[in-house]
Amino acid sequence: MKMASLVILIPCVVVLFCTALAVVTPWGLGNLYNADVAYTSIYNPGTHGFSEVLYAFSSMGNNNGSAFAGLGANNPFYNTLGGLAMLFSRFWLMVPVLAIAGALAAKNTSRSGPGTLPTHNPLFVGMLIGVVIIVGALTFIPALALGPLVEHLIMVQ
Repeated sequence: MKMASLVILIPCVVVLFCTALAVVTPWGLGNLYNADVAYTSIYNPGTHGFSEVLYAFSSMGNNNGSAFAGLGANNPFYNTLGGLAMLFSRFWLMVPVLAIAGALAAKNTSRSGPGTLPTHNPLFVGMLIGVVIIVGALTFIPALALGPLVEHLIMVQ
């Protein structure tokens, strides 16, 4: 269970940590100016910019690495932090998954009894979907509430 918890939590923690780091540091906000080059990262300030950064790191950590058009992610900060996000949330998951596989391979098989939860019925499917939705909701809904929901409330005013 510890290893399964790590598999669930590592990508979430990486995405939220990278997003937080990007929106509070001058490197992530694009306030760095060299003599030759000015890095501008977030072209839409405020809640929409936060949504762009959250989407970029969610995509880098879990999917294909895309970003919104309003985020200038092609600079050293976003390239480095995005690469680290991909490394930690994609490849470091192999360690706990292999630990789970090793633990399952070493276990002895036993007959199912009255306390066994069968994995081929609708109850198991419903519980699995419920856990996935609850973990996803508790992880990303607070952050999404800071972005798109606040932006919509600002537009309505």
